[in-house]
Amino acid sequence: MYPSHSGNPCGVNQSLPLNPLSVAPLVVSPPSSPLTAPMPIAYSPSAAGEAMSTAKILEPFVCGGTAASFASCVIHPIDLAKVRMQIFGQLNPGKAPPSFPSIISRMVKTEGVGSIYKGLDAAIGRQMVYGTARIGLHRTFSDVLVKRNGGEPLSFGVKTLSGMASGATAVCIGTPFDIALVRLQSDGMAPVSERRNYKNVFDALMRTATEEGFGTLYAGLGPNILRGMSMNVGMLACYDQAKEFVGNLNSDPGCKKKSSQAGSACIAGFTAAAFSLPFDLVKSRLMAMQPLPSGEMPYSGIADCFGKILKNEGPLGLWAGFSAYYGRCAPHAMIILMSIETITEFYRSATGSGK
Repeated sequence: MYPSHSGNPCGVNQSLPLNPLSVAPLVVSPPSSPLTAPMPIAYSPSAAGEAMSTAKILEPFVCGGTAASFASCVIHPIDLAKVRMQIFGQLNPGKAPPSFPSIISRMVKTEGVGSIYKGLDAAIGRQMVYGTARIGLHRTFSDVLVKRNGGEPLSFGVKTLSGMASGATAVCIGTPFDIALVRLQSDGMAPVSERRNYKNVFDALMRTATEEGFGTLYAGLGPNILRGMSMNVGMLACYDQAKEFVGNLNSDPGCKKKSSQAGSACIAGFTAAAFSLPFDLVKSRLMAMQPLPSGEMPYSGIADCFGKILKNEGPLGLWAGFSAYYGRCAPHAMIILMSIETITEFYRSATGSGK
């Protein structure tokens, strides 16, 4: 029989001795409730859409900056020689600048093999800022303009405006790194007593700001903006236009063949160099100039720099170092414009933004 529960609300058989040590522990399982039961994770299409939209917006910036940084690592020795050829006329008035091979060979002999990569950290930092902005903004502006144009191709004039706007904006962001890059590259040409001996890009940025004032980080901003605008027009806008021309010649209307892309990139490299070299030359000299023995600066501004170059070196002086500059622009443009396709495919596969 079951024991009686009267007077024993707990229902314990009181006829059995109670030994605390011999009583098995009571395990109580709490009833399942909405508060303790595992909640299934709901899939939110809107959240996934927002993440994909963000990835799509960032695509031209991430892919463009990565391609630009990679290209700078490859062509850095050429860029270094280009800067030294431009500065040579300022340090050695009346003398013809040395050739590109002679500059490289002399650097290796006197400063070691590592000297041809001096300032690489500044070059990468500059491309992560300037390259990311100029390529990303140009593609973003172009996409918006194409949509407003009903999906039709843009005219060269509109492409030019997009390139100028994105180039000018990017320069305003990246000029401090450009200052550091030029100074790191040109420091080895100065007499030993006049060298700044920067340790790295951050040391160059900090010392320039503290020793010469924060505004020095934006020295040469005017010609740099003009250079950035002309570079973007020559490289990106002309590349888009060259693809149509080369694609038709190569029976490749969509310019999908690597040969068509390479030919278009070569044209874009030449136009970028021809358009931007005079401004790049003035920019380099304004950024690298030091006070004369009299205490005055060599140039008082953009117009003065242009005038003195024309007077002392002739009109062709504005295109000093064109061979090295073109040798830098063409490979740089080709590496960026061709590698960005592969980088974009990888980015879309990793983020799912291409689906």
